[in-house]
Amino acid sequence: MKQDILLVGTGALATLFAARLSEAGHSVHMLGTWKNGLKALQENGARIVDANGNERAYKVHATDDLREVSGAKHALVLVKSWQTERAANQLKELLVSDGLAITLQNGMGNKETLIRDLGTGRVSLGITTTGATLLGPGLVKMGGEGVISLEQNQALGPLEAALRSSNFNVQVVDDAQSLIWGKLVINAAINPLTALLQVPNGELLSRPKARKMMGALARETAEVAMAERVHLPFSNPVDAAEDVARKTASNLSSMFQDMRRGAPTEIDAICGAVARRGEKHGIKTPYNKACWTMVRASVSRALA
Repeated sequence: MKQDILLVGTGALATLFAARLSEAGHSVHMLGTWKNGLKALQENGARIVDANGNERAYKVHATDDLREVSGAKHALVLVKSWQTERAANQLKELLVSDGLAITLQNGMGNKETLIRDLGTGRVSLGITTTGATLLGPGLVKMGGEGVISLEQNQALGPLEAALRSSNFNVQVVDDAQSLIWGKLVINAAINPLTALLQVPNGELLSRPKARKMMGALARETAEVAMAERVHLPFSNPVDAAEDVARKTASNLSSMFQDMRRGAPTEIDAICGAVARRGEKHGIKTPYNKACWTMVRASVSRALA
């Protein structure tokens, strides 16, 4: 059954999801604030470049006007974590009373921010390891074909079916927090280092000092997860981080892409979140704190 689906965001992942959902015949609406992105999507559709360099375009409805997408039933939240509060305010106005917002964002705290405005019953948690590199406004290159994990929620049935029909790998899990923290371990270990060193993921494995620091970041984050009583989806955090870096060797992390554009990053919701939770439990997180500070300083310099 074809669905009307709202994507909040116009960046790399939002464009990838828009193209795949539109290709499957679903009606895709995109809400954003990036003027160049909106213009490109309106004029050319959501464009995607596959592994062979072939480009395809798919029709979407892109807008910055809430009135044009009012009455949405299902919304996928794909904005950066620092934009979640704005997205929550928008969704409060445009979602129907029994509508559902699903966050597939990086970092910690996104679900809580959405719940604050929408209420517990209107927010669901998910994660995705699907990769995409933004080549330009409305144009993405596919990265690794990852997995979309959604927490158990009966109301998600129509959206789950839509994602499966778009050839996404979807799994429904009982403990989404485990996966959120599992992804946080990976993001904390890889993203800040690739951003600071300006290298693709796999390059971290070939630089001994970078690889050592990647392992330290993974171990710190796993220790905080244990203090939070979270059961991670893997037994060895260092091996898990290195395995992802190996499998996504040519990928540019989202944080690297953001820093290269001089845009704000999600470092506060990744390394910053680890450091804050660690402090609450009396756990020292010097590597996460160092990356948190350095990425923030680098972005501040770029925006100056």
